[in-house]
Amino acid sequence: MTGFLCWPLALLLFFLQPWETQLQSTGPRCHTGPLDLVFVIDSSRSVRPFEFETMRQFLVGLLRSLDVGRNATRVGVIQYSSQVQSVFPLRAFARREDMERAIRDLVPLAQGTMTGLAIQYAMNVAFSEAEGARPPEERVPRVAVIVTDGRPQDRVAEVAAQARARGIEIYAVGVQRADVGSLRAMASPPLDEHVFLVESFDRIQDFGLQFQGRLCAIDLCAGGTHGCEHYCINSPGSYFCRCRVGFVLQQDQRSCKVFDHCSFGNHSCQHECVSTLAGPQCHCLAGYDLLQDGKSCQVRDLCNGVDHGCEFQCVSEGLSYRCLCPEGQQLQADGKTCNGCREGHVDLVLLVDGSKSVRPQNFELVKRFVNQIVDFLDVSPEGTRIGLVQFSSRVRTEFPLGRYGTAAEVKQAVLAVEYMERGTMTGLALRHMVEHSFSEAQGARPRVLNVPRVGLVFTDGRSQDDISVWAARAKEEGIVMFAVGVGKAVEEELREIASEPAELHVSYSPDFSTMTHLLENLKGSICPEEGIGAGTELRSPCECESLVEFQDRTLEALESLTQNLAQVTARLENLEHQLANQK
Repeated sequence: MTGFLCWPLALLLFFLQPWETQLQSTGPRCHTGPLDLVFVIDSSRSVRPFEFETMRQFLVGLLRSLDVGRNATRVGVIQYSSQVQSVFPLRAFARREDMERAIRDLVPLAQGTMTGLAIQYAMNVAFSEAEGARPPEERVPRVAVIVTDGRPQDRVAEVAAQARARGIEIYAVGVQRADVGSLRAMASPPLDEHVFLVESFDRIQDFGLQFQGRLCAIDLCAGGTHGCEHYCINSPGSYFCRCRVGFVLQQDQRSCKVFDHCSFGNHSCQHECVSTLAGPQCHCLAGYDLLQDGKSCQVRDLCNGVDHGCEFQCVSEGLSYRCLCPEGQQLQADGKTCNGCREGHVDLVLLVDGSKSVRPQNFELVKRFVNQIVDFLDVSPEGTRIGLVQFSSRVRTEFPLGRYGTAAEVKQAVLAVEYMERGTMTGLALRHMVEHSFSEAQGARPRVLNVPRVGLVFTDGRSQDDISVWAARAKEEGIVMFAVGVGKAVEEELREIASEPAELHVSYSPDFSTMTHLLENLKGSICPEEGIGAGTELRSPCECESLVEFQDRTLEALESLTQNLAQVTARLENLEHQLANQK
């Protein structure tokens, strides 16, 4: 940094001649460039009033020669004696007129000479970012010019070394009675370029004249003939061109060209690499989406991004999509609906996982999936009845089997279901289904009607309670169980929930967005035309066979009650005998 800063500080020292003379100077103007400059002025009692006035004029004249501004040279002034006082910090003023006003209002402290204390203040306070110094990463030089006329009353060598270690370049200017040894202990190396001594304040202008020829840097960029396309950077006796961020300097050292980040071939983009000012960016071809790694491309799944209206399955094909129907059914003229699964009778209860692991956006996909199941069923009071139960840490019946009589009503109710969040009590949900959901009070048809009862459990994770008891109980009750797992669902639990064979009753998808492929398997199993309800005959309770079955069951129940009553009577008689014997 020392070599870099010699020329701007030398420029400042050139301007130590009276400011009236500076205004009459001719020729190319000196240019300091970006600089954080702090003057440390000795105002001890040894500096007499007229000498302090000379120093004040020196500062005012110097300011008039500087390129002052927020993005150029920032100036701060502190004075010291037995204490340190900030006249104005680096952040205070952007106009030299305001600085001159503050310097003219300066009143000397007129006490001791604590130069070491002043250096410490400059290092810790004056050159802090809070006071207006620019951050180190901007590489703006930090320069302190100490002007004193006597011997310090405290130690300066150690604190000056600390300041220099922090990147502050120190110039020591001694006037009249100043101690040369102290000046050399404060200044940055090389000492012959950073230590200056003049005979008196009256002769301070000789100091500027002495270094006028060798220290004034000419701003070769100011003439406008440099030819730089973007920026011209002035340097001692020369200049160089620089380009804006994202551009590279060409061989002529003047023109700039956008930097092609893709030309090195290490961008790893699957499709296309586009060079931008911020660096290489990967783009995908039409019909593809960029994945999270910022490099890979995936065919755009329009089925998850639009309301496709497919009754059974939507297949994305780049910029378009098409609807499919399961095997054995044909797509209708509207291109969306299928001509199947319109006969038979099933009581279907859906147990939907609403735990916090599912997340709201995925829960919406689950509801869409449920409605796609509804689409291929013949929903009616006489046909298929559907009930929905949501579970998390608790269980909630969203609507029972007997509430809605059309597919449209069921789908509307499904879309209105609100996400519960919290835990995953699958076992509690299974118990609720067995004890309540398939009761006649909830809309299930009597067993004598021989209507299949189907339970479909949809979950994305491990249950927080035991499922074995109620999973087995459900199958003992004649409920055909299906298990659909997504993401982190546990295969062992899915198999325990589902009926045998598991291959026909367990379905799994690694992701919510791709679970629509499960529909065909479910339809083949649940749909009454093809699965468990195929050929099911809805029997009237008034038919002879049904009456005989009902009569047999009633007689069995009466016989069991008679036996129980006889046992209770015998026990009562026994108790009466025991009481009689005690008397």
